[in-house]
Amino acid sequence: MTSTHLSDATASTSLPFRTRPLSPSLGAELIDIDLSAPMSDTLFESVLDAWHSHLVILLRDQHLSEDDQVRFAERFGPTSMSTRGHFQSKNPAIMLISNIREDGKQIGALPDGEMHFHTDQCHQERPAMATMLYSIEVPSVGGNTLFANAYGAYETLPAAIKQRIEGRKALNAYDYDIAATTRGTKVREGVPSYWHPIVRTHPATGRKALFINRLMTVAIEGLSDDEGEELLNTLFDHQEQRTFIYEHVWRPNDVLLWDNRCTLHARTDFSDKERRLMRRVAIKGERPV
Repeated sequence: MTSTHLSDATASTSLPFRTRPLSPSLGAELIDIDLSAPMSDTLFESVLDAWHSHLVILLRDQHLSEDDQVRFAERFGPTSMSTRGHFQSKNPAIMLISNIREDGKQIGALPDGEMHFHTDQCHQERPAMATMLYSIEVPSVGGNTLFANAYGAYETLPAAIKQRIEGRKALNAYDYDIAATTRGTKVREGVPSYWHPIVRTHPATGRKALFINRLMTVAIEGLSDDEGEELLNTLFDHQEQRTFIYEHVWRPNDVLLWDNRCTLHARTDFSDKERRLMRRVAIKGERPV
């Protein structure tokens, strides 16, 4: 992880906020923005441009109600209803991510341990365009979120591999309720799944990104199981190189918004004896092309 300091923050006379790079690969902190206050169209356009440029944006020291968080998310597009109703907060667009148990029952989804790299809702026809996490309680160590630059991963592939995957699709399946680090190569009956292009083009930037991931991508169209598995593992190893990654160490009241169309994310392990509580909002996306 690359450490930055406030002196690294830059301001432009045309921007109403300062930005600070989070790593050489992706990510920027936007400074001097209060998300609890109404946001003008001019300010939002600047935030949107920064997001498209940096793929992941961080806003620290935010004190947000559920309505504040959803209002900001809705500036980017319609939000998705949580598919896990029993982990919803009062607002149906918010899903709790937490290891906290009350009366022996989980209050949130994805409670414990690490998770492989993935993109949210890639098992659906229209995966999430973006995901926003707001941290309320964080462990003293661990539970970090890693982000990988999928543009960089595609652009640095050898020409021969680019040729092998051109025009092909991969099957993505949601099959990790029990073990978020266990990936199968077969899709069980009834498991939600969808075929998407291995390489997708971002509708706003026009750049190509590698759209497969270790947690949910299980097969490549037109290849045998063995050949597909070998190629997938090569692609996974390539896109997870540290050169493409920013690792975020959470503080309370952080807001992170990432673009699922050009990033992957993962989570590091943390102690089950420490509390972790996040509010998550997903923003609806388009069908990848």
